[in-house]
Amino acid sequence: MGFLAFIVLGLIAGAIAKAIMPGKGGGGWFATLILGVVGAVVGGWLGSLLFDAPLEEFWSLQTWALAIGGALVVLLVWGMITGRRKE
Repeated sequence: MGFLAFIVLGLIAGAIAKAIMPGKGGGGWFATLILGVVGAVVGGWLGSLLFDAPLEEFWSLQTWALAIGGALVVLLVWGMITGRRKE
């Protein structure tokens, strides 16, 4: 799967992760989508490193689960970082 496919996958995964984890996240939808792209890359990297998961197929359930899981983790960490700054 190419770089552009990871960007598209990350944008969609970020939107799905935001829908799964609603609330007042810092940065709005644009930041959420950017964090989704980062989460898709992190999830794909960790999945291939830990589980030896192949990520060649765009429509694979395994690829989507790793991307959404990575986006959820990145959004959770981002919420914890930005939540501490607010008073």
